[in-house]
Amino acid sequence: MNTVRSVLQTAVAISLAFLVAALFILFQGSSPFEVYRALYEYGLGSWFSFTSTLNASFPLILTSLSASIAFSSAVVNLGQHGQFLWGALVAAVTGVYLKLPSWFGTAFLAVLGGLAGAGWAALAAFFKRRYRMDEFISTLMLNFLAEYMTLYLATYPFLDPKAYVPSTRLIRREYFLGSFFNVNIAFFVAVFMVLLSWWFLWKTWRGYEARMMGYNKLFATVGGCDVGTDTSLILILTGFLSGLGGALLILGGTQHRFMKGIGANFGWDGVMIAIMAENSVVQTFFYALFIGFLKNGAVGMEFETSVPSEFVMFLQAIIVLTLVGARSGFTSLSDWLRARSELRRLMKQS
Repeated sequence: MNTVRSVLQTAVAISLAFLVAALFILFQGSSPFEVYRALYEYGLGSWFSFTSTLNASFPLILTSLSASIAFSSAVVNLGQHGQFLWGALVAAVTGVYLKLPSWFGTAFLAVLGGLAGAGWAALAAFFKRRYRMDEFISTLMLNFLAEYMTLYLATYPFLDPKAYVPSTRLIRREYFLGSFFNVNIAFFVAVFMVLLSWWFLWKTWRGYEARMMGYNKLFATVGGCDVGTDTSLILILTGFLSGLGGALLILGGTQHRFMKGIGANFGWDGVMIAIMAENSVVQTFFYALFIGFLKNGAVGMEFETSVPSEFVMFLQAIIVLTLVGARSGFTSLSDWLRARSELRRLMKQS
């Protein structure tokens, strides 16, 4: 029943969002049908478009998975952006200088990038344990430090002198991730991490404690959960996922080097997707695919129409607002119907 209600809420919210966006497109003087046709054709209209959407989705899957696991455990990790950047930089720099066999080197760099993200998140865990600092503040502020520190390292110590923009050198070609039927292996790694995360949350006792913290931290403490250790573990685990996303973008993306602006909005998009998915691991995966479709289709939309690709961000904002509104509306309507039914039952009894 909850699944049906969730699907219905999502369908209503997305339909309303596209309808509202269509009005703005008309106001701009363009045809909504032409814009949405281009969005669909470049996002899902062919095998190439479909696989391009999957390839564009894997960083979103990992950053949104990171946010979902943290939020569902009542741990406010907003540091996906910084953890993502450190994972990307460490993989990019190490991929230039380290000489290893291809298959082992690629896997090693991916794990190393994940560990870099985990290490950055571990700082917030340390501040939490040692100084009781709210992770909401520490993870948020660490993003700014990561932004400028990684940019400095890419601009000075590890700068490629032949590059026209601040960036590191190209990693060794033997570390490039391959593809399977045009789907980058990084996407399959992201799918594997979704399955692994679900298993952790629902099949391990640490995952059980994390879910109990999400329901009620006081109840979890009284029930014997080590809330302090679990909070640190969740921060480090979610930092690893974001860092892995950054590393895979270097190994399986198109640039194969760390460049200024490479983090884009992957971290914040991940937080937004987690909110849309109500912190469900499975729902997060599908919402990340949907946002990936919008982003990939937006490129073609801008190419074929006069509507800029940034319009998709506007559409995303409307979807989030309508989705949250639809959930509140469904909940209020459900409560009202339940109360009315109970009142009628009591009146009949009296």
